[in-house]
This record gives sequence, structure tokens and C-alpha cells, in this order.
Amino acid sequence: MSIPLLCFSSHLCSVDQNKKINIKTMKTQIVKNNIKKGLVAVALTMTALAGTSHGVSAQEVKNVVLVHGAFADGSGFRALYTILTKKGYHVTVVQNPLTSLEDDVNATKVVLDKQDGPVILAGHSWGGAVITEAGNHPKVAGLVYIAAFQPDNGESALQWLQTAPPAPENGVLPPDDKGIVYYDQAKYHQGFCADISKAEADFMYASQGAFYAKGFTTPITHAAWRDKPTYGLIATEDKSIAPEIQHAMYKRSHTRVTEVKGSHVIFMSQPEKVASVIIEAAQRK
Repeated sequence: MSIPLLCFSSHLCSVDQNKKINIKTMKTQIVKNNIKKGLVAVALTMTALAGTSHGVSAQEVKNVVLVHGAFADGSGFRALYTILTKKGYHVTVVQNPLTSLEDDVNATKVVLDKQDGPVILAGHSWGGAVITEAGNHPKVAGLVYIAAFQPDNGESALQWLQTAPPAPENGVLPPDDKGIVYYDQAKYHQGFCADISKAEADFMYASQGAFYAKGFTTPITHAAWRDKPTYGLIATEDKSIAPEIQHAMYKRSHTRVTEVKGSHVIFMSQPEKVASVIIEAAQRK
């Protein structure tokens, strides 16, 4: 049985039963992930203490790369960029093509390649799926999920969306004949970004990229959160990715969680709180 979601057409939303998220197996996965992450943390600490050329202490992480999601572009990170740069961080914003998971991951890797030293890689919404794959880059020292998808190996973002019904405010429309998914403009402010001004919402809508639906159905091949320190922010009033979905993903991965009261775009409405988590990740607190 498949669950209709977000007004997507049936051929997109139908997921084979054996591919759906099995919530009942999460406890076992959590234990395994905790053990693995504990071993990784010990290894990182020993490497840092040894002072080898391969180990970098937390205090040396000064690069931050930001990855936007669907129905938006990188311009929404302006306030977050300003806060972090004033604190001495070198911030780069990826402009995702949004044409596929592979294309967005490659665009992110291009930016990561250019960084001078270790990086905190942060992704919002769909950008969480992107950093889950791109985060395996050797320069990535830690991951930050901002109200974002966090699939595991073999999972897609759509599979997680199907674990809870969409909010009535949500305005995602069915894919068009080119496979592009748009957001109903009449619902955009209240459904996507209710805690920013109407003027900001209008600009955000006008500047968004065209998101191709196939990205939602593409599975992750190697989830970086299994091997990297991971932090997450849950938007408690999110109408795009239900808070209960965010909680379930982050609990499974043993992500260090901060809850923020706000809409899906807490990086715009409360950039200071988002910045503080990114800084926490950079300092490995």
C-alpha cells in the first residue's frame, strides 16, 4: 500500500512496501550507530592529540559550506552568512542546480574541493540529502542538518516524507510534464516560510530554482552521518518536513539536536540560533 503525499502524482509517490521506512528497526540501528560513532569520536580525539598532519583540531575548523534546499536558492542564507563571517568563519554558499541528487552533490563537491582546510557542511531541507552524500568528502569535518532530510543508505527523501501526512498548509504541486515540482504561490508564505515577512517570502519565491522530482526518489549510496560528527536543528512549526519526521531521522542517527520554534526556514527567521549550532559543530563542543 502506498501513501499519497504532497499532491505528487501516483507514479512518483508509490513506493514498494519493502522499501518503506521501518520504524520498528530503528532501536537496533540506533545502538549500532551509537557504537560506531563512539569509535569514530575516540579515533578523532586520538588523532588530534597525536598532532599528525592528518588530524585537525576542532579549533582549526573555520570553513562553512551552506547547501540550500528545494523551492529556494542560496540567497536565503544571507543573514546566516553575515553572522558567521563576522565571527571569523569563511562561508561559501552552494547554488544547487536542483536537477538531480547527483548534480547537486557534484556542485557541492566542487565547492568543497576549493576550501582551504576542514569544513562544516550544513544543509537545509532537500540540502540534507545532498550533504548526506557529499559529506563523505575528505575535507568535511562535521555535518549540520537544518530542518533537513537525513536518509540512510538505500533510502530516499521521499520515503521519509511518506512516514507522516502532509500539513494542510503545504502547497507542493504535482510534477509538470518535464518532471519539475513547483510550490503553489498562494500557499508559499504560510506553508513554507510563515515567520518571515511577506516581502521576503515574495522574493524567495521569485528567486527559487526549478526542482526536478527525481531527486526526491533517488536513494543515498553512502550516508556520511554514519562516519562524521552530526548536528541537527528541528523546526518545531515546520509545515514542509513534519517535526516528527525530523525527530525520527535524528534519533536514529544519534544526531545532536537543537529544537527551534519556527517555520521551515529557521535559518532566515532565527539565523543566530542556527549559527550557534554551526559554531558548536566547528568547535566540536
